[in-house]
Amino acid sequence: MKAPREFFLDRYLFAVVVGLTDGILTALTFASGRLSSGSRGVRLDLACRLALAASLSGLFIFFTAEYARLRGELVDAAKQLNLASRGHLATTRLGRAVRHDAISAAILAAACNFFGAALPLLIGILFPSARWLTLVISVLALGVLGVALGHSVSGNGIRWSASLMLSGIASALIGIELHIV
Repeated sequence: MKAPREFFLDRYLFAVVVGLTDGILTALTFASGRLSSGSRGVRLDLACRLALAASLSGLFIFFTAEYARLRGELVDAAKQLNLASRGHLATTRLGRAVRHDAISAAILAAACNFFGAALPLLIGILFPSARWLTLVISVLALGVLGVALGHSVSGNGIRWSASLMLSGIASALIGIELHIV
């Protein structure tokens, strides 16, 4: 039997990583224009709306992708077992378990998405005179996430960190150029 940490990592690491990364990148893309300009900065209502929009979008996207992936695995298993009916396993208890797993992972991804989007924006609200701090903390959070992700998949944490940080910088630059909110 797997330890709780291993069980969590095997089952939900992808949801946590996708949620946090998407939340941070969404916040950077949407709020960077406001954070870098001479405008008022980010207010609490805007931070909540952005985080909620990011998490709801992430919920539906993640559920759709995860459910399709897991159902595809059931279809592949049915082929391997030479079952006559292609979608038979998907309609059994395994199919319901797959749906439950996809829902659970999507809810976790959405919560991480909300947290990933809200935290950097809340920091910007707490320190309105240092709006750049939101951008820096967001990029640094992506770096920490990259190190943790690299470690958990036995990869190079520095490369993972650099890749995610560069994604954050690119998202911020795109957000500054687009100036969405």
